[in-house]
Amino acid sequence: MSDEAVKLSARNVWKLFGDGAETFLKNHPKPDSSKLNEAGLVGAVREASIDVRQGEIFVIMGLSGSGKSTLVRCLSRLIEPTAGEVLFEGMDLLQASERKMIDIRRHKMGMVFQHFALLPHLNVLRNVAFPLEVQGVNREKREKRAREVIDLVGLAGRESYFPRELSGGQQQRVGIARSLAVEPEIWFLDEPFSALDPLIRREMQDEFLRLQSVLKKTIVFITHDFDEAIRLADRIAIMKDGLIIQTATPEQLVLEPASEYVREFTRHIPRAKVLTAGSIAQPAADGTELAGEVPAGAGIEDIADRVESAGLPFAVVDANGDRIGVIDGRAIVDVLIGRER
Repeated sequence: MSDEAVKLSARNVWKLFGDGAETFLKNHPKPDSSKLNEAGLVGAVREASIDVRQGEIFVIMGLSGSGKSTLVRCLSRLIEPTAGEVLFEGMDLLQASERKMIDIRRHKMGMVFQHFALLPHLNVLRNVAFPLEVQGVNREKREKRAREVIDLVGLAGRESYFPRELSGGQQQRVGIARSLAVEPEIWFLDEPFSALDPLIRREMQDEFLRLQSVLKKTIVFITHDFDEAIRLADRIAIMKDGLIIQTATPEQLVLEPASEYVREFTRHIPRAKVLTAGSIAQPAADGTELAGEVPAGAGIEDIADRVESAGLPFAVVDANGDRIGVIDGRAIVDVLIGRER
């Protein structure tokens, strides 16, 4: 995850649905669920605050109806928040004119949704180039850029295909390419893979991670699937009933859940998928014979066979090469079977 500046922030964002929502919120700054119900209002997003850092994949997750999609639409002002601030590159988007917001969405924001929304009468090349056409970019330039991103997402050679001639995974790649055509500063993806079959979904996650390794975009990604979240995320915000319950790294969510709700979310996730060598490293006596070194950030799932079969412990080293402890086969087995140490 990047240590650079915050790219996007939400500060005390609310979205209430119902008559008189703004007036009610001014008179009741922090209403609970019972007060909202009494007023006939629905608290889709309540007092939400997040910071999305430059270059990170920030995942917002929760069950259906938790408010995650509404929050993302508030961040891009596709839905108008009832109250709060949304700061993008230091500017409060809620104070921007509609014309300014249209310009920002066209030039600085990329969006991919669960339903691909491709234009059926346009081929792949024209679908991908469409946002640039809306911007008024000339045909030669927009088609050149479209071909670049089509190649990037692995669809070179299919420029003349129509959406009906593509598989679901290929259609989603077109949607991703289209959102990248404008070279967005921030990329919003709302459950982009949930309509895909499991195998294709896994392939698209691989493709997504590959693209991020190349592009290093600032990404807000919505999912209800914790397996998907821990595979993709630098950090995760878990929502329930419009509230953000906890924001943390996948590892922190498993090791330090802030509530029983978060604990339940993470209970059945194999710990080896989430924990790293650094999180289970133990002090070692001087002179301990070692089989080698592993990075503190290495996932247990990735190093399990190597460590378990070595017969000797491994030194765990940080990014500077300094030893922070050791791990051995027993520690690996404890993680794999869920035994507390």
